[in-house]
Amino acid sequence: MSQTGIAGMQAEISALSVAHAVGRVVAVQGGVLRVSGLSGTARLGDRVRVASRGGDTLTGEVLQLDAAAILVLPDAAAEGVALGDRVRLLGAPGIAPSDDWIGRVIDPFGAPLDGRPLLRGPRLRPLRAAPPDPATRHPLGPRLETGMAVFNTLLPVVRGQRIGLFAGSGVGKSMLLGHLGRHMQADVVVVALIGERGRELGEFVREVLGPEGMRRAVIVAATSDRSPLVRRRCAWTAMAVAEHFREAGRQVLLLADSITRFAEAHREVATAAGEMPALRGFPASTSHAIMSLCERAGPGAGEAGDITALFTVLVAGSDMNEPVADILRGVLDGHVVLDREIAERGRYPAIDALRSVSRSLPRAASEEENAMISRARSLLGCHARSETMLRAGLYAEGSDPGLDQAIRVWPELDAFLAATEPGDIANSFARLSVILRRAGGPGGGQGTGRVARPGAVEGP
Repeated sequence: MSQTGIAGMQAEISALSVAHAVGRVVAVQGGVLRVSGLSGTARLGDRVRVASRGGDTLTGEVLQLDAAAILVLPDAAAEGVALGDRVRLLGAPGIAPSDDWIGRVIDPFGAPLDGRPLLRGPRLRPLRAAPPDPATRHPLGPRLETGMAVFNTLLPVVRGQRIGLFAGSGVGKSMLLGHLGRHMQADVVVVALIGERGRELGEFVREVLGPEGMRRAVIVAATSDRSPLVRRRCAWTAMAVAEHFREAGRQVLLLADSITRFAEAHREVATAAGEMPALRGFPASTSHAIMSLCERAGPGAGEAGDITALFTVLVAGSDMNEPVADILRGVLDGHVVLDREIAERGRYPAIDALRSVSRSLPRAASEEENAMISRARSLLGCHARSETMLRAGLYAEGSDPGLDQAIRVWPELDAFLAATEPGDIANSFARLSVILRRAGGPGGGQGTGRVARPGAVEGP
């Protein structure tokens, strides 16, 4: 057996305990259990196991404490639980990742979902750890190659950046995540699938991410049928796994899908604990839960690596002001908006470049590259403002020189935003330079937008 296997076996043995505090179920109220006998030993957030007299077992989490009893929310329906059932205190929740988890699919408790055995790592990590000291964290790192022209140019991603992906259902969000998981620069990719449909897990592993992506990935999944405790824990587990690799000096890409379902799970748990809704149906603690999760991603400190994170948000009806989207926009380093109308006309990825922002700019690009980005956005904006008039056939060529330039290159710019073939950043800017020169006018003439890269091919 390898040293890693021996360390994992030792960790499994050391986690065993011969004694546990035990209480009894004294009431079942709306799916929440009231347990006596553990008030002096249990702590908020501790895990418990309920053993019913019928032989079934049920796990749960401590939500409230008082001198007479504790309140426990079970991980599954409480059918079969009876008064007097034994409740064993398991202690604080944690996760023990190891390098052997790469290429595996696990649940939020670290148990394998791919049918193969999996040992825990040597160190138990808290699920809700504090982020690195903000005064000692690295600055954002260099720009990352993504294999997508739009991210290589107009919306650059730098190492340690945290980005929100805002999208409705069915606009290509999962395919975009899979592409980034396969092609984006990183040593390890950690994917959190929070509340996904059960059939989509296997589809994401086999087809979206594929064998190429799985070679460097750890997938943490809690399907939609799991309890809100498990779905909420999925995001924390994935973050703890990413932190494990970051502390080992690795560059980590974290893909969390979706923070909306994390917030909905938190709402269910908070409501069961007695918290009242405050933010359009969400409890006040939702903001802190989301912000504390996101702050754990990003640059590390000292010899640690970085976590570059992409958090998805489900926006019904493209409502960018709903609570979860509004909270995330304020805490992240940029946001990317997927538009249904763009998806319906067949362009993938359906990114609305005008509504998307990367806060790594202008630092992430050179002066020349920033000028090209500004010029491209200007042309896209000019075309977008006049699109209704153009569709109605009300525009006469020559009426507006700026709009003429936008019309001239819009098909090429639109196709450029859909380019997904792997390349390098310099080549992406070289292609953009060719398109902008064809536009003509200010910023589009000969010599504007050239990339100083020997041997770059500019096209005809």
